[in-house]
Amino acid sequence: MPNPALHSIHFYPLKAVGGHAPREAVVEPWGLAGDRRWMLVDGAGRLVTQRPHPRLALAAAEHLPGGGIRMSAPGREPLTVAVPPSGETVTVEIWKDKVEAEPAAEAAHAWFSAHLETDVRLVHLADPATRRPIDPAYAEDGETVSFADGYPLLLTTLSSLDALNSLIAQGDHSDEGPLPMNRFRPNVVVDGTAPWAEDDWARVAIGEVTFRVAKMCGRCVVTTTDQRTAERGKEPLRTLAKHRRFGDQLVFGQNLVPETTGPIRIGDPFTVLDRRVG
Repeated sequence: MPNPALHSIHFYPLKAVGGHAPREAVVEPWGLAGDRRWMLVDGAGRLVTQRPHPRLALAAAEHLPGGGIRMSAPGREPLTVAVPPSGETVTVEIWKDKVEAEPAAEAAHAWFSAHLETDVRLVHLADPATRRPIDPAYAEDGETVSFADGYPLLLTTLSSLDALNSLIAQGDHSDEGPLPMNRFRPNVVVDGTAPWAEDDWARVAIGEVTFRVAKMCGRCVVTTTDQRTAERGKEPLRTLAKHRRFGDQLVFGQNLVPETTGPIRIGDPFTVLDRRVG
């Protein structure tokens, strides 16, 4: 088995749509620089995701210098959206968190409303350092997160995906496999580890940047959505329910909280610093 190393990096400027796979990125206290600083909300200010709107998988957002994004989707002219001017904020809801965010221009609202054929609005998180704390059950004082589901980074491993695909191949929906890693929308993907070894990790390092492993990542219906076509199947949830159920969650991947900050690059060594006890 090769020495463990960082295989790929992924960040998503706009939550729930396609993103980037750069060769390097900067880890900030609340996640990768530029990751999930934009979000769509409905008329009541609640988070909009691929869960009820799989067509979001067909859209993408390109990160631009200065924090803006360039949005694209099949059949639509691309649209560049600038960071909103500071001052005006609206209260939005992401899961159970109430967060102050800046509304984008009306053209952005109209663009995505037309794509989804329902009324949505685009908002921006200007200050991830203060506006949204991590779940206190898994956080230390002062730790915050962007518009990610709950934690600054999500880590997955190639070996565990291979193991999962082997299980899918033995199941009732083998025709749906093998699944690509983009079903799980990770931030960092590691190669050179044993399948499911991540279950025991407590602290890890990528290059010189260290992370606390906060908790296992429970998976939802988004993982059954083909990110190229927006079509849904049964996998991987059917197989995770049989083989990777922990309590009431179907698990794939680990949620990370940065202990330090700095650049990470593809090929950086990956090190397990501490393991869970018991």
